[in-house]
Amino acid sequence: MKAIVVKGPHDLSIEEVAKPQIEERDDVLVKIKAVGVCGSDVHILHGENPFVTYPRVMGHEMVGEVEAVGAGVDDLEPGDHIVIEPITYSGKSYAVRRGMPNVSEDLKVNGVHVDGGEQEYLVIKNIQAHKIRKDIPWTTAVLAEPYTIAGNSTTRGDVRAGDRVLVQGAGPIGIAILRVAKAKGATVMVSDIVDEKLEFAKANGADVVVNTKTQDLKEAVAEWTHGEMANVVLDAACLPQTFQACFDLASVAGTIVVLGMSPEPVPIPQKPIMAKQLTVVGTRLQAFQFEPIIRMMEAGTLGDDGMVTHVFDFNDAEKAFKLLDEHPEEVKKLVLTFGD
Repeated sequence: MKAIVVKGPHDLSIEEVAKPQIEERDDVLVKIKAVGVCGSDVHILHGENPFVTYPRVMGHEMVGEVEAVGAGVDDLEPGDHIVIEPITYSGKSYAVRRGMPNVSEDLKVNGVHVDGGEQEYLVIKNIQAHKIRKDIPWTTAVLAEPYTIAGNSTTRGDVRAGDRVLVQGAGPIGIAILRVAKAKGATVMVSDIVDEKLEFAKANGADVVVNTKTQDLKEAVAEWTHGEMANVVLDAACLPQTFQACFDLASVAGTIVVLGMSPEPVPIPQKPIMAKQLTVVGTRLQAFQFEPIIRMMEAGTLGDDGMVTHVFDFNDAEKAFKLLDEHPEEVKKLVLTFGD
């Protein structure tokens, strides 16, 4: 079978590799159908991910069809369509006991610590497989994983119906957060510095959009909330200035959700945390989000809606990554497909 292999930084090729086989009772052999490409994959290709080891088959946004199952698997059968949860862990750490397996010390992520979905077949554990209705296109089903990031972020932020939520950053994850927050009943403002991204956010349900190049975000939030400020601020831009701004943008008793990090150290102001009794939380990957997200996709609450802008056959992977390198502004979500 073929696999897209990254042997080292800037060294990508399509190679013939051995087809994996079922070895354990809880193994599932999957024929990969589609894999979404995200910024972290580009970082791996550029040698900018400190967690990855080479050679590596990338791909953590993956969907496929069950080809065979181990003797201990009784809830899946060949032909089932599944979304693959790209994390595994032992189940013994403090994080797991606290219901946060996504930050377990022994966490392994497909496409980072172990090989991912950019190959024709992959063996996973049964616990990683989540069935999805067969009428949902593969290129839509592949969005489940990004939506789980949004699900985890809004869960960590305790987003509720009636909340006024600010999302900083209108990239793919920011749009996914917008969609999930709206599904939870929140009113949502999205900020960015690119008008085209803000127009797309508006088309995807944003109640208010703000271009921070031309508008003062603090003033805009104050006007929008009649002075209360945002109940939940989710920083999906992950820049020093957007993180620091969160403390002024959050309401009294508000919550700040941090989705990423900058390599630069950022001072954290103590006064607003204490005076406004703010809750500041991090979010990484997802925990227990695939089933509720898939149900929302099956109900039509979440879908593509223009998010997937480019689809390439996996044999054209080099061309796809070249596009991401040279014209990232043209791409919202790029998907690699495998076969029909």
